[in-house]
Amino acid sequence: MGRGIGRGGFGGLGDMSKLLRQAQKMQEDMAAAQEELEKERVETTSGGGAVKAVVNGKGRLLEVVIKPEAVDPDDVEMLQDLIVTAVREAQEAADAEQSRRMQGLTGGMGLPPGLL
Repeated sequence: MGRGIGRGGFGGLGDMSKLLRQAQKMQEDMAAAQEELEKERVETTSGGGAVKAVVNGKGRLLEVVIKPEAVDPDDVEMLQDLIVTAVREAQEAADAEQSRRMQGLTGGMGLPPGLL
């Protein structure tokens, strides 16, 4: 018998098949999680609730709600800052949730972002 041939004459192909099945399952789970994130809504506010931003779980802006009392024609800059703050915080919250879910699926394998 030759050296390096291993189990059943196929080397580690049995292990490779198992690894491929696991990778396919992980990819399917990640696709389902991405779909769920697309439907999820994350809301944040700024200015004591004067401005609300709503994003989906992937961080895409869906809605901005501004209370009428937040609109001061003499201080448009303040309103702009409140909008940016609310949107940024909503996107950061969505990013954190997405990372948390993907970490759970990959089991902390340390895969680079976007690999699967």
